[in-house]
Order: sequence, then structure tokens, then C-alpha cells
Amino acid sequence: MKLKGSEIICESLLREGVDVLFGHPGGAILPFYDALWAYPQLRHILVRHEQSAAHAADGYARVTGRPGVCVATSGPGATNLITGIMGAKADSIPLVAITGQVARAAMGTEAFQECDICSIASVCTKRTYLVMSAGDLARTVRDAFRVAQEGRPGPVLIDVPRDVQLEEAEFEYPAMEPTPEPTLSEATLENVRRAAALINQAERPVIIAGHGIVHSRAFDELLALADRTGIPVINTLLGLSGFPRSHPQSLGMLGMHGMYWCNMVVDQADVIIGLGMRFDDRVTGRVSGFAPHARIIHLDIEASQVGRIVPAEVPLVGDARPVLQALLPLVRWVERPEWMAAIARLKAGHPSLAIPASDALLPQQVLAELNEAIRQDDNAVVVTGVGQHQMWAAQYLFLNRPNSFVTSGGLGAMGFEVPAALGVQMGRPGATVWSVAGDGGFQMTLQELVTAVQEKLPIKIALFNNGYLGMVRQWQEMFFEGHLKEVPMPGPDYVKLANAYDIPALRVEHQEDVADALRQAQSCDGPFLIEFVVERETNVFPMVPPGGSLADTLEDPRTATAAR
Repeated sequence: MKLKGSEIICESLLREGVDVLFGHPGGAILPFYDALWAYPQLRHILVRHEQSAAHAADGYARVTGRPGVCVATSGPGATNLITGIMGAKADSIPLVAITGQVARAAMGTEAFQECDICSIASVCTKRTYLVMSAGDLARTVRDAFRVAQEGRPGPVLIDVPRDVQLEEAEFEYPAMEPTPEPTLSEATLENVRRAAALINQAERPVIIAGHGIVHSRAFDELLALADRTGIPVINTLLGLSGFPRSHPQSLGMLGMHGMYWCNMVVDQADVIIGLGMRFDDRVTGRVSGFAPHARIIHLDIEASQVGRIVPAEVPLVGDARPVLQALLPLVRWVERPEWMAAIARLKAGHPSLAIPASDALLPQQVLAELNEAIRQDDNAVVVTGVGQHQMWAAQYLFLNRPNSFVTSGGLGAMGFEVPAALGVQMGRPGATVWSVAGDGGFQMTLQELVTAVQEKLPIKIALFNNGYLGMVRQWQEMFFEGHLKEVPMPGPDYVKLANAYDIPALRVEHQEDVADALRQAQSCDGPFLIEFVVERETNVFPMVPPGGSLADTLEDPRTATAAR
């Protein structure tokens, strides 16, 4: 069957199971958009900025487990994708970006909207492809989807010159080879046995579960490990919703803004079982002071990550699910009354979730009430931006459904919250999707409100307006002698803005109005925005200061009490 290159791309996407694309057209990608006319099975979501296309594809991929697909034209269209592509790389999200390129004869001539996007994207992707012949397109798409998903997932980019999209070639899609069941080598099985022995002998063990649990869909295995051993579970930011937060052994998040007790548990532990996490700087604090008494078991799918930052006594390289399945029969329940009592004392004496007394509306209170509102909703998914609101959401939202917390972790991209929520809503059409947004990040991608309306995506936006770049202001206040520079951030009238997009909206300024506003948003069958005008200078605690270790965690002076 002879097809144009643009048609070959469409046919190839269908064979990969793609049903939705996020993109923005332009000159060099027009042949592809022309081909889409004949492929209604490929639903295209028109975003208002290409960065949003990448974030939306990212959100879609996180909740479906399938690669998200984003599309842009050459030059600025392609470069606008880069932030979202790098975010997917940092958080190991499978994503396929397709960009148009100037015609082959014009390449290298500084033609209009020409850009060597493959060179730019090479450090932000697992692989890039410049396709110079229509006959290579099917094979390239097949390989791109394979690379995006195998091993540690990540983004890939396919760059297609305009005339290649118009060129005809025979189409035959490469056969998909069956994915072999993961098998563990004898060396790995021996390390699993070593890990089990260390776990069974431990007096003060703790599990730190990261994003790898979510990627591997190893939710049942992690739960079984906790139930079988009685070991408490701590999550990284990206590991949240990998373990039910209401489980009695769940301690919450650790790290820079983690629970005080989580940081102290890690500091005092004698065995740490790191599952699908990288021991990055936001988790460890000062590495030389991290877990000084602990022997480390480290599981990661990528061999280069194991022991890279924190030395691992027992390295486990592989997919989390089969490795945990091999580990489970070898571990046993061990009573550790002194350890559990010590943890209970830490939680009682250091109330990290206590909300300070205030006449003003505090973001912590709003999130505590949002937590109550979504507790009964098994279909709720929370998507956050980056900043103070992100940390408060991670602290106060007790999400129990697997894979129900979506945030930009490694790159920390402001503006992620709204477009990623659109992608999440597309990936889980029946879910109640809450976009928890800060006023700073919201102003970066607020144009996507119209995308939600156009596509009838009923996302709920909880917008925290403190008139500041809050996290930057906190750092300037605490560590730069209070020199507040370029952090006050006035914005528009957000209610009027939402109404201009035909989105119902409320402004909430008083504590007693929070619960009713949340109920109104939940009962609305379309998008809804609530602007919470919160206290302007509330800081996020607990906090590990710059250069500090977990043992140096600072508590909120308004709520801290002496440890009992």
C-alpha cells in the first residue's frame, strides 16, 4: 500500500494504540495535519501553546501507562516543546514528540523557522530521529515507541521534514515482537536473598517507595511487603499514591518538605529499603549526613542509578514488580515494638500536619478540607504545579487510589498544573481531576482554560492566590536576609478571567466558605475554578535548610512542641 509520509505516520500511530494527540499546527507540520482529516480515530487536542502539549501528553502517559503523543511545527513550535520533554525525561515518562522540519533542500540554509531540534533535544530525550525518507517512517515510529517504553521510560522525538511528509512510499508496519516476561538473573536472585536476610534481621527498618512503584504498577507487591513484614512505608514526592496514605504503616513523604517524623525515621533507621527511587538531593539533604546508621538496599530498573548517590550494600537491578514478587516469599513478620513506639512518639511530639491558628484563610486548611472532599471519591486524581502549594498538597492529601497524584518532580516546571490536568482527564475520562495550582505557575499556562472548555474536560482548579512567587519569597525571607526581590506577583481577576472563558468560578476568602465551594465544584459537570485568597506570607514547614541533613529538619515555630 503506497501512502504519503504523513499518512504513514497516522497509520503507524494507530497501530501503536494511540487515540489522542496534543498539539498545535504550523507550516512545516501541515501535511500531517492534512492527513489527520482522514483519521478521526486520532483525536487531536488543540492546545494554545506547545509547552502545554508536552505537559498534557505527560499527564496522559502518567495515568494510562501508555506513551503520550505531542505534535508541533518546526522552529519555535519544536523549541516550545522542550520544557515539557525535559520534564518527562526527569520523571521517566514515556512520551513521543513529533515535529515538522523544513524541507530537505532548505535544511542548513537558515530557512524560515528552521531549527536543528534533534541536537537541542538530544540531552532531553532517550533518542531523537531525523527521518529523511518516507520509507523509513513506519520503522522509525515503531522503534520510537519501543524506546520510549522499554527499561527506564522516557521521551523520544521524531523530526520529519515537510517534503518527507508529502513523499509517497510503500507502507508496511513492522511486526510487533511479543514482550518477553521479565526474568531475573541468578545474580539478582542472590541479591534478593541477601536483601531478605537483611530485612528479617533489621531492628529499625523503613521502606522508601518512589516513582518506580508507580511505573511498574507494583502497588499490590508493595502493599504485600508492608503487610508481611510490618515495616513502615515512606514515599518520595513522585512515589505518593504508590502506597495507600491511610494505611496504618504509611508515614507520608520525606525530604526537603517531608514530615518531620519521616526524616527522623530515616535518620535513625538501621536498614533502608529504597524501592524505585534515586536518592536525589530533595530526598537526602546533605548526602554525607544521610541515614548514618543504615545499611541500604536499593532497587532500580537502571543499573547506573543503583548506588550512584548513596552506596548500596545490596543492589537490586530490575523492574520493581518481578523483583518484589521474588522477595515476598523470603521475608517474614518481625515484631519491633521499640521501633514502632519510637515512631509513634515522633509523630505525637512533632505535629507536622498541625494547622497554625489564624484568622486568615490558610492554604493548609484548604487542602485539609479538599482532602475530606475527595476522601470518598475513588476516582479523584490530583495534579499540582510546582511551589508551596505542591508541597502542602503532598503533605495534606491522603490519596489511597494507586497512581492518583501527578506532579512535576525532577524538573519542577511551573505551569505544569493545568495542561497536565487536561492530559490526565483525557487518560481517565471518568475521574474527578483536581488541578491544584499556584497563582505564579497558573499565569504561565492559563490560556489552556479555553482548551478545557473546547474539549469539554471537566477539570476542577483549586487556585491558591497569595500574590507572591511563594516558594521563592520563602527562601528570600529565610536565607537572603529578607531581601524580597521580584517575588510579589499581582494577577488578573481570576473569577472574571474564568468567566471570560465561560467557566463558572468562585472567590473564597474566609475559612467558613471553603467546604461549600468545594462541593459546588464537585457537583459541576464541567470545568470549575475556585480562587482561594490565602494568607500571603505563610511558609512551608517542615523544611530541610540548604546544606542541611534530614536530622536538621526545621519545624513550623507556630506548631512545634517538645518531643515526648
